Formats: sequence, structure tokens, C-alpha cells
Amino acid sequence: MAAEYVRRLLRAPRQSFFLFGPRGSGKSTWVREELPRAHRIDLLDEALYQSYLTQPALFADELRALPAGATVCVDEIQRLPSLLNEVHRFIEERRLRFVLCGSSARKLKQQGTNLLAGRALRRGLHPFVPAELGDAFDLETALGFGSLPIIWQAPSRTDALVAYAQMYLREEIQAEALVRNLPGFARFLPIAALFHAQTLNTASLARDAGVARTTVNGYLEIIEDTLLAFRLQAYEGRLRVREKRHPKLYWVDAGIVRALRRHLAPPSVEERGPLFEGWVANLLRIHNDYHELFDEWYYWAPAEAGRTEVDLLLTRGRESLAIEVKSAAKVGPEALRGLRAIAALPRLARRVLVHPGPRPLVTADKIEVWPVGRLLRALAERTLWP
Repeated sequence: MAAEYVRRLLRAPRQSFFLFGPRGSGKSTWVREELPRAHRIDLLDEALYQSYLTQPALFADELRALPAGATVCVDEIQRLPSLLNEVHRFIEERRLRFVLCGSSARKLKQQGTNLLAGRALRRGLHPFVPAELGDAFDLETALGFGSLPIIWQAPSRTDALVAYAQMYLREEIQAEALVRNLPGFARFLPIAALFHAQTLNTASLARDAGVARTTVNGYLEIIEDTLLAFRLQAYEGRLRVREKRHPKLYWVDAGIVRALRRHLAPPSVEERGPLFEGWVANLLRIHNDYHELFDEWYYWAPAEAGRTEVDLLLTRGRESLAIEVKSAAKVGPEALRGLRAIAALPRLARRVLVHPGPRPLVTADKIEVWPVGRLLRALAERTLWP
């Protein structure tokens, strides 16, 4: 029996657009439900893919048979970037509207997305967020198994996650020939998963994976281009010559992290900190992608502050907003140290600590302590900024 459709926050633009999202994020389902009259071309259909690969003119012939102004969805467009030449032409000549779905931006970035500059927007589809799941959302499930639709709606989430990790290597990496050394990349993945919500040390990562540091840099680009991870840069408040701080690495879903680590038992106390921080970071990233809540974001760890850090620093115009994330239900003075250190930052609109506690609080020095529900309400009502 098919899972009931969960209405997503993403709304379809009127013009052509790329729709990127990791495998299993529900792109095909979203198109089928939100754009039911779209003409669909699925490049995962091997026979169709081979026919376009050997006879590219067939793609144009199929488009020519559609009425002017029709909507066309091309699934897995990254498999044949050369089709973008015809997409460009049919947008101009026939006013066709294209939805170009992909689970990787790598080949498109290398071979032709620029052909559609100004003619196609970019949108993203992500793991489920609480605003989409409503009463079905459960934080413990999200931290233990993630919230990718393909996993969330599976009969056995454990089995689905194991299969997902194998599918990623087989279909996204090996089949598309993205790396020369597949065993090296396979060794890299679980080690990189250990750096989730941590400052990235590429030298250490390279040593543990048994590959060159330059190779690790290439692997990091691949997991970013295949939409499984992203790097968050350190905030540089003063323009001066100094050693640049390493970025932090975040995977886009807790389930992916745990599947790559091959650890799917209930999360340990040690795991909960990075998993919860990563969940909050991704929640902000997803809502920003859908609703443009901030302009840029960073983590804050100035050299002069020693080991003091604030997990997330959002900027909007000339204002900034600091967010610290703690997985403990009780908050002590040590948890507030970073937010107190950042208080001197100019034009700091708000300081917030997010944790899974029972009720909101405000300290004497105006640090707001938010339980998860308070953060979710601020995102839903778009009141993150005061």
C-alpha cells in the first residue's frame, strides 16, 4: 500500500526551474502530486536513457509533439546534461515550462547549467520537517533514523537506511563514475560521517581514510554536489591577515550519518549532541531555502575567544542572530558561555539557546532559552528575528 502523500512546504514557481534534492527526498512524488498534468520524462528508465543517449534528436521530437506552454518534468537530468541545449531552445521557441529534477549538481555544474542562466530558477527539496509532518513528527525518530521521505515512510527504517547507503555508492557514485578509487571513497564516507557538526580536519580525515589530502578535498566536493552534506564557514568579522579557520561539516540528515557509520541502535548520549545540532542546523537551512529567513550563516569561533564558540550565526542585512544548540534538557552557565562571549558583536539582534527542554526562559542578560517547540513556532510564523 502506497504511503499517504505528505504536503511539502515547497511551492512550484510559474517559470522553469531546477529541482535538486538528495535521492529519496521525494522529488518525483512532489511533481506527480503538485503538477499532475506535467509530461514526465524519467531518465532512470534505462531504455529511455539509452535511446536519448544514442539518438539525441528523439528528445526534441517528443517535445515538439507537446502543446505550446506545456509543463515538462525531466527526472535525473544530471544523467544527460546535453539535453539542456534542447531545453533552452524549447523554453525560447515554444514557451515550454520545464521542471528539471536532479540528485546531483556535479555534472550540470561542469557541463551546462549556465546555458539556462536567467531562464530557470533553482529550488530544493529536502528531508521532511515538522511543519510538514505535523502530529506525525517525532524528534527521537528524526535523530535516530532521519527524516528522508524514502526512509520515514519505509516499513523498516533500519533496512531502508542500510539499503540507502549501498544505493548511494552503487547508483550515485559508481554508476556515474564520479570517483576513480571507489574503495577509497567507501573508506572515506564513515570517517567523514564522524565529523558531522564538527570542525573539519582534512589532514586527519585523509590519514584515517588512507588517501591523499587533495583526494579528500575532491571527495568533500562530491558529497556536497550529490546534496548529502554541506560546509559551514567560520565568521570572519575583521578583514585582517590571519589563518583561516576550518569549516564545519554537516550532513543533511541524521539517518544518513548513522547509516554511513553503520550504527543504527538508539543514539547514545555522545551521539545526541552532534545529531541534535545537525538537526537544528538543517531545520534552519531548509526553512531558509523555502522562505528566505536570512542572507548568510556561519559558526562563530574567534581566535581571541579560545575554545569559546557559538554554533550558528545568521545574518540579514546588517543584523545578526546567534543560536547555540544543546542536547541536554537542563541548561547551566557553561552552556551559555558562547552566547555571553558574542554579546559584544555589533548589531546582534537576538541570542538564542535551543534545547529539548520543557519551557522557554529568558536570562537576566537577555539570552532566550527555547525548547524545540518554540523554535518550530518561530519558523512557522517567520518570527525568528525580533
